[in-house]
Amino acid sequence: MSELTISRRGLLAGSALLLASTALPAIGMAQTPKKGGRLIVAADSEPRNLNPAIVASNGVFFISSKVVETLAEASFDGKDGLQPRLALSWEGAADGLSVTFKLRDGVKWHDGKPFSSADVAFSALQVWKPLQNLGRTVFKDLVAVDTPDELTAVFKFAKPTPFQLIRNALPALTSVVPKHVYEAGKIDDNPANNAPVGTGPFKFAEYRAGQYYRLARNDDYWGKDEPYLDEIVYQVLPDRTSAAAALEAEEIQLAAFSAVPLADLDRISKVPGLKVITKGYEGLTYQLVVEINHRRKELAELKVRQAIAHAIDKDFVVKTIFLGYAATATGPVPKNDPQFYTADVPTYPFDVAKANDLLDEAGYKRADDGKRFTLKLLPAPYFNETKQFGDYLRQALAAIGIDAEIVNNDSAAHIKAVYTDHAFDLAVGPPVFRGDPAISTTILVQSGIPDGVPFSNQGGYKSAELDALIAKASEALDTSARTELYKEFQKKVAADLPLINVAEWSFISVARDTVGNIANNPRWAVSNWADTFLKS
Repeated sequence: MSELTISRRGLLAGSALLLASTALPAIGMAQTPKKGGRLIVAADSEPRNLNPAIVASNGVFFISSKVVETLAEASFDGKDGLQPRLALSWEGAADGLSVTFKLRDGVKWHDGKPFSSADVAFSALQVWKPLQNLGRTVFKDLVAVDTPDELTAVFKFAKPTPFQLIRNALPALTSVVPKHVYEAGKIDDNPANNAPVGTGPFKFAEYRAGQYYRLARNDDYWGKDEPYLDEIVYQVLPDRTSAAAALEAEEIQLAAFSAVPLADLDRISKVPGLKVITKGYEGLTYQLVVEINHRRKELAELKVRQAIAHAIDKDFVVKTIFLGYAATATGPVPKNDPQFYTADVPTYPFDVAKANDLLDEAGYKRADDGKRFTLKLLPAPYFNETKQFGDYLRQALAAIGIDAEIVNNDSAAHIKAVYTDHAFDLAVGPPVFRGDPAISTTILVQSGIPDGVPFSNQGGYKSAELDALIAKASEALDTSARTELYKEFQKKVAADLPLINVAEWSFISVARDTVGNIANNPRWAVSNWADTFLKS
């Protein structure tokens, strides 16, 4: 399609014309992919950096994964749960000191330059390891990437590095960027961070602040006959309550990441032409946690942390805040992870009387006004559920004599307050479990994490025993031994409560029934959508 200048009014008018021809019932229609069309999607945020090689987060992936590709993607039926993307194969050495990738031939960057192993080497050494929020941990021991030819990249590690970890990290942490675009100047300041150049099925075409992002079909994509869509437009709808209305009015065709509030799902599931989809997020389990600033003397006391854990009614949270679209948590690894999860951990059943007794034992008696002490509570602003849980937690703490003062911030101010300034006592966080504890979970409790790293241990918690366990697991090459170490990790975290895991949840998609090939991999919302299509 030709370059467009789209206003919100024009965008909605265009989508109405498109949908007029595609909104017929899908019953009896073949699932044969059709070419063409503009898919209009709800977007509730506008990431400041669209480079997923630097910012490995779902808000960035949601848009940029269609433009910038990884070495592999998650798969429901692929070997080890993976499907090739820019890499066709990967093999780890027995000593854990190298991993060899065989790369896809005939791939071009969106500016026409050829993709090669030099791009992978540059991305790994200059971006993932030093700059990426999660890669700097996973690739900390990467010292070189040999490129014996244009389609081979050999990762060399200074210490034995588990192949299981590298394999599990491929979908989220290996977005490859073009060396020729980034090698001159400071990577953080490169304009391609906000107008990415990739190898994916769609090219970044246009961004209008407060209105939309537009991606256009890459006619030179390596995937045969893909992509099917001509365009993807992300319409900025920061108010989540407007997504359901936009779907019903046929102004948009897809709302992912629970952009439609959970409270609206039952009603909207009955609207003709709309479907509610719970699949496609299995590789993106979110965890509702209470982050704790251990610099606060009361919170440095284990009995106080245990009291707070006993004061939280997890079943109530799941049933009332998440309306059943969640599960109670037992620790830092979610129940739906078959590789690492163990239920054999200390638990803290809801018990207000026990919580009060623990606080008394810790020496924090109630004053004449019934209060023991006051804490500053910062709920993360990203989701309705995190904000609602903040309100619930304030009430739960009041029942045990702790006065919680809620401080609400926007996303940028929240991240700065919690992860840079440490200006909190308790915070409500939604970290993501990404298939391996070493990718995005151990960082939540490991000491020594630099200030300013989002979704990391900025609460000042330190445990030599837990740090040693994390370090040992990071070098365990035997998969069974490594799994057992992470089960011990879960026990230790649940016993010492550096943070409190409350619930774990995935998201819901709502789409017009004219959208085909939805939720066909465990990270669908943040995959490349090359095979997504609009039925005619």
